[in-house]
Amino acid sequence: MRPWISSLAFAAGLALASPGLAAPPPVPVAAAAAPDAALAARLDKVVDAALAEHRLVGTVVLVARDGKIVYHRAAGLADREAGRPMREDAIFRFSSVTKPFVSAAIMKLVENGVLNLDDPVTKWLPDFKPKLADGTTPVITLRQLLTHTSGLTYGLAETASHPYHQLGVSDGIDLSGLTLDENMRRLGQAPLAFPPGSAWRYSLAIDVLGSVAEKATGKPLSEVVAETVTQPLDLKDTGFVARDPARLTAAYYNAQPAPRRMTDNLDVPIGGTAVRFAPGRALDKTAFPSGGAGMVGSAGDVLTLLETLRQGGAPILKAATVTEMMKDQVGPQAATQGPGWGFGYGWAVLDDPAVAKTPQGVGTLAWGGVYGHNWFVDPKNRLTVVIMTDTAFEGMNGPFTTQVRDAVYGR
Repeated sequence: MRPWISSLAFAAGLALASPGLAAPPPVPVAAAAAPDAALAARLDKVVDAALAEHRLVGTVVLVARDGKIVYHRAAGLADREAGRPMREDAIFRFSSVTKPFVSAAIMKLVENGVLNLDDPVTKWLPDFKPKLADGTTPVITLRQLLTHTSGLTYGLAETASHPYHQLGVSDGIDLSGLTLDENMRRLGQAPLAFPPGSAWRYSLAIDVLGSVAEKATGKPLSEVVAETVTQPLDLKDTGFVARDPARLTAAYYNAQPAPRRMTDNLDVPIGGTAVRFAPGRALDKTAFPSGGAGMVGSAGDVLTLLETLRQGGAPILKAATVTEMMKDQVGPQAATQGPGWGFGYGWAVLDDPAVAKTPQGVGTLAWGGVYGHNWFVDPKNRLTVVIMTDTAFEGMNGPFTTQVRDAVYGR
């Protein structure tokens, strides 16, 4: 275990939205505390405004600089209807925050010689042969899956008439009743959006890699991720089912005059499409393990993983592996998180801060999750920022995310 991954706890007296409530117990974190009063003043203003304006119900925000916690706050409510305050050890539904964990697990299997990124997916999933529009069946490699250049897409990005919806393909955050094998079978019947390797599109590719990991190891994906990532880092709160339901947050979506509580298999509009959420999935041991969206855990666990990667990867990965993961593998023309952004293995990579209009340094890694999360790692400035909320979609791509970013950089 790396020296900085300690059992040190956050100081008591955590900031809560509701005055007079007893402070929750201290939470084990990834780094020692070194509070920054000026940063706290800027970030507290952003957090307080988001809550007062009913853009968020609750949030946990963590900022680490040089491997030390410089800001930590739990604010608002984890369950508005029950009056339960947010805690720093709250358990969130990760949605796409799952991807860095599973991507790291895949890269560990590559290091161990179990997988090769240039392997065709059919080596492990012989029946997974989606076709192009012209009826041909191209080769899809594990590398193309890892970089979202395989030709797959996401149901949540497509209209109701798309084949994914007609086939009943699950995005991994609903309660579908499907097994992972059945979901892969359905996905393999849908046409590819483009020839593999020719373009970039966010997709169910990491779910496919999760299935590959199961076939290659003969173990459930939950065990693969535990053995390669969460156990070596002593991440006790992160897995595919919430281990402590009492700490699991409720889930909300933005509405007027205030966010509304989600129910299972609720379609929440986003742009011209919709995301089908099922908060109950976090407690359902029968739900298939979605490699792209199925995990749950705490903000502190996310920070620990990201800081581990920022500092070189030990004890889970070699430094050379992490270096490859942090490289833009697709080019800035993909505009994966807007102009100036490419994509590595597990996240967007910032190529041009000026084009992206961001204060973040070149090489910043970033992504989020539809349940209301956003994170970034800025290696140049030795920063890691984790935003976990219980409110979609403000916590993923709403003004809150850029306001937190700008406050971190003093803008």
